Amino acid sequence: MTQRVALVTGAMGGIGTAVCQELAKAGHKVVAAYHPEFDKPEEWTKAMAEAGFNDFICVAGDVSDYDSCVALTAEAEAKVGPIDILVNNAGITRDKMFARMELAQWNAVISTNLNSLFNMTKQVSSKMAERGWGRIINISSVNGLRGQAGQTNYSAAKAGVIGFTKALAAELAAKNVTVNAICPGYVATPMVMAIKPEVLQSIIDTVPMKRLAKPEEIGGACAYLASDIAGFMTGSTMNICGGLYYQ
Repeated sequence: MTQRVALVTGAMGGIGTAVCQELAKAGHKVVAAYHPEFDKPEEWTKAMAEAGFNDFICVAGDVSDYDSCVALTAEAEAKVGPIDILVNNAGITRDKMFARMELAQWNAVISTNLNSLFNMTKQVSSKMAERGWGRIINISSVNGLRGQAGQTNYSAAKAGVIGFTKALAAELAAKNVTVNAICPGYVATPMVMAIKPEVLQSIIDTVPMKRLAKPEEIGGACAYLASDIAGFMTGSTMNICGGLYYQ
């Protein structure tokens, strides 16, 4: 199999880590993009090595800032070559009921969860098209499909991710560059598992399958979408939510 280069944003979070690991298992060279203010690359790299993953390349940047994305991508390409696979995974929440939501909370979520797709994809999509092969995978959310009280900013951004995906897929289809979205439901990341047991159980009770998604189930979907066998799938939305929402 041809080894390809995958760049994952938000790589050091729960879902991002699983995405990096599953892409590495599939034989890809993985660049883990992280935020220099919020992430701890030394600790993460050590944990990955202990888990048997020794070859991740780490690059720092702020996906909400266009110039930072230019620099981040240039550093990645200088270290490992052209980016073949981009996983736009970085995201934040600033939850609050709309009546009390502040402009800064709205802007922060839109900038990180939606504007970042422009900032990062702009760096690689034309080059993928020129080479005649590419995979762009955008992590949305089940709440981008159904909405969620207290998350007007997050739901709006994640719905925008789906629209972005479908439109860009139409533009790049003839160039053999696929663009797809994944909509996870509730995932058993370390942050979620730290929720009080009774609250966590109330969340699980809303899921028809009566469990949380495993992070590797999201990572495995990314590995599939990044593969050659997924080459005829573009503009699609994969719902991985245990039956929480049917589209």
